[in-house]
Amino acid sequence: MSIAKADKPIILVTNDDGVTAPGIRNLVESIKDLGTVLVVSPDKPQSGMGHAITIGQPLRMQRVHNFGDDVEAWQTTGTPVDCVKLAVDKLLHRKPDICISGINHGPNHSINVIYSGTMSAAMEAAIEGIPSVGFSLLDHGIDADFSAAQKVARKIVQLVLGMETEKHFLLNVNIPAIPHEMLAGMKVCRQAYAKYDENFDERKDPRGSSYYWLTGEFINMDEKTDTDVWALENNYVSVVPVSIDFTNYKLKNQLDEQWQETL
Repeated sequence: MSIAKADKPIILVTNDDGVTAPGIRNLVESIKDLGTVLVVSPDKPQSGMGHAITIGQPLRMQRVHNFGDDVEAWQTTGTPVDCVKLAVDKLLHRKPDICISGINHGPNHSINVIYSGTMSAAMEAAIEGIPSVGFSLLDHGIDADFSAAQKVARKIVQLVLGMETEKHFLLNVNIPAIPHEMLAGMKVCRQAYAKYDENFDERKDPRGSSYYWLTGEFINMDEKTDTDVWALENNYVSVVPVSIDFTNYKLKNQLDEQWQETL
C-alpha cells in the first residue's frame, strides 16, 4: 500500500539535528503505532537554520533504514523546511494528518522559536494547513534521557489527532530534562520576552587571520508566571500556541489612525 493512501493517520516526522540524532529516533519510537510514519530529515545537523530554504543548488534525497523496516525514512541534503516541502510534494503527494518535529536536543523556548530549525519545520507544515508540533528537550547531551519526552510527545500527538484543529495549528512544546514522575504537569502558556546577550569570541588561525565563535548568555526579562520560561523553571512541560501571522495589530491600529492622511 502506498503511504499516501494509508488507512491510518499519516504522521510526518522531521527535525533539525539530523537523521541519526537520538531525539528523532526517540520521537519515532514514541508514536509509530499511532499511524503510518514517514521520516524526512536532514542528512546532517541544521540547528539554527530558522526558516531557510535551498534555492541555489539542487536537493537530493536518499532512502535510509534507521528506524526499522516498518518506518519509511529519507535523508535530504536540504534544510528542515526543505524536508517538509519534499515530503509533501515528492513522497506523499498529499498533506499528512500531522507533522511533528524533534525531539530537539536543547530548548526552543522564548526567542529561540525565531532561530530554531525544529520549529521552522513545524511552522512550514502549519503554513500549508497541516497540524504541527515542535518538541524540544532541555538537554543538549548526545546521551540525554528521552524517556519523559517520549511520554509527553505521545500524549500530545494523541490529543492533536483526536481534536478539530484550526487551519494553521502550531504548538511549541518544551520538556524539562527530569524524570517523568517529577514533572509538575503541562502548562499552556505564552512565549517569554527573553533574548541572548551575544558576543563574538575572536581568535586567530595558524596564519594569523581572525575567526569568530558566537557566544552569549540567555537573559529572561519577563518575570511573569504565565510564560514558557517560568513553566520550565518550575518543572512544567510548556506548550505555546504559535501564530504564523507576525502582524503587530496594536501598532497597525495606531498607524491607521496617525498616518491615514500622510500621503
